[in-house]
Amino acid sequence: MSSKQPHIVAAQIVQDAGGELVGRTRLQKVAFLTQLAGFDNSFSFEYRHYGPYSEELSQAMDIAVLLGPIQEEERVADWGGRYSIYSLNGSVAGADQNPDRATFIQHAKRIDAVELELAATAAYLYEMEGIGRVSEGNPWLETAKRKPTKVTGGRLQRAANAYEDLRKIKTIRPLPVLPAYDGAA
Repeated sequence: MSSKQPHIVAAQIVQDAGGELVGRTRLQKVAFLTQLAGFDNSFSFEYRHYGPYSEELSQAMDIAVLLGPIQEEERVADWGGRYSIYSLNGSVAGADQNPDRATFIQHAKRIDAVELELAATAAYLYEMEGIGRVSEGNPWLETAKRKPTKVTGGRLQRAANAYEDLRKIKTIRPLPVLPAYDGAA
């Protein structure tokens, strides 16, 4: 586990994202991939409907908002749901500077939200559940089974491409090489 307090790590994600990160789901997926890339290990993740999720991260961000380094603005989405915009309020005391981590997070935050969710889910299924690594299957096809309404219109292929682009960024630990997505979903 990281030696930094969890709310500092959560706030640092927003700082590294350039001072703003839109969406709780995006926060979760960016944090998961950042940990997978070896930049941190503060949070434990489990599989939920939207892919990798950490209750610890959610609570840490709530604390960061309460203590002030992060501001959260909730808005109503076009479809009626709510989403959050996290923005940096000044600087994060206790945060360290890592340009490679910031580059990684900034690239990840620019990925379409659904495609980021699909990529993080495939990586989670591979790394944490062993699909395609220690058991039969392909994490991309399993992602398609679990999220059939989200993989339409070429999204899964774009998610696979975006994941491969993230793999090219300098990290502490290379993102795992996932089995190829063959476009079958």
